[in-house]
Formats: sequence, C-alpha cells, structure tokens
Amino acid sequence: MATIAELMRVLQFGDSLLPVGAFSFSNGLESAVQLGVVRDLDSLRDFVRAAVEQAATSDGVAVLSAFRAAAAGDAEGVDRADRAVFDRKLNEEMRTMTVRMGRKLAEMADRVIGPSAASAWLGRIRSGSAPGCLPVGQALVFSALGPSERDAFAVHQYGVAGMMVNASLRLMKIHYLDAQAILYEINADAEDAYDRVSGRSLDDMAAFSPVFDVLASLHVGAHVRMFMN
Repeated sequence: MATIAELMRVLQFGDSLLPVGAFSFSNGLESAVQLGVVRDLDSLRDFVRAAVEQAATSDGVAVLSAFRAAAAGDAEGVDRADRAVFDRKLNEEMRTMTVRMGRKLAEMADRVIGPSAASAWLGRIRSGSAPGCLPVGQALVFSALGPSERDAFAVHQYGVAGMMVNASLRLMKIHYLDAQAILYEINADAEDAYDRVSGRSLDDMAAFSPVFDVLASLHVGAHVRMFMN
C-alpha cells in the first residue's frame, strides 16, 4: 500500500492542472471537431477512447520501460525509451506536444523534487542528446518519488484522456458533467490496459492511428486555431 505522502504525490503529479502545458494542446481533437469527425457526445467518447488505447500500446509501454530503467540506474535505457517515443511521432505537432511538455515536467521535477534521474535527463535534453518526451518524464518523476510503475502508467493514461476532455469543453457545446462522465467511463479501462502492455518491450510499441496523424497534419495549416495541437 502507498503511504499518504506517496498517494498525495500521485495526486499532485497526476493533476490535470499540472503546469507543463497540457492546457495548450488538444491531442488532435480541435481538427476532429472542425472537420466533423467529432460532433456529439458519442463521437467524442469514441475519439477519446481510441486515443487512450493508442497511448497505452505506444507511449504507455515507454513509460514502463523508462521507469524500470530508471529504477536500475540505466540512463541509456531511459534514453532508448525517450527516442522510441519520439521516433514514433509521425507528425510535427505530436512531436512538439510531447517534447515541450516533457521538458517542462523535467524542469518542474528538478525544482520541486531536487536532484534525481529527471535532473540528469534534463541535462541531456539541454545538451541535445535526448529528445525529452513527456511519457519518459512521467516515468522518471514517479521512479524518484516512490509510487509504482502502475501509478506512473495510470497518470500517463489519465493525462491523455483528461487533456482531451478538458479541451472538448472549449471546442463543443457539451455539459461539463457529461464530459466528466466520459472521463470516468474511459478511466475504468486503465487496469486492463496495464495488464495488456506491462510485459511488452520497446520493440512492441505500436500505434496505428492514421486518422489522428491526418488530423494533426491538417491542424498545422489551419488558419484558425485555439490550441497549439
């Protein structure tokens, strides 16, 4: 069982208002709404669920791999997970989202937690030897704080869903309680997702999501944008 302090740290670093820039991104939802792919509660639920499932089998695997590498003091293993995430982002906007938020999280961890594996990783980001992707930052933070790899995975999955649901309130005419109901429903799948991917390696990372990639590429050239991504 987690201690009270460990539980509170999960709450702190899993907070959707954590100042790492999630408010600036929609994870492709803005283009989906503009083009009518997402138009009501049902299509919003399906879109967010698909994004969360893709996150589990790709970035979620990297979270677990980086967490284990950090626990073993394996900086090269951490950087391999970092590069694996970056190399699988096929469009500019998704790469921008993950590295901006990852760097901000590393800076926050260095200031709040103090010297840790996240601090060393921040140094490699600044030197250009590591890209600095958000899932790896989440793994390093939780490895330093004491909560489990399961907690790190949960925070990652919650972050993907929470970012998109929060963005939907600014993009669509929906009731905020309906948005929370969608988040509650989708989060119930996280345990099964962890069980499915916990034994996978970086070579098993996969995210076949052509619709997300097309929407993100269209968003780059959009003349009217509320979100960076």
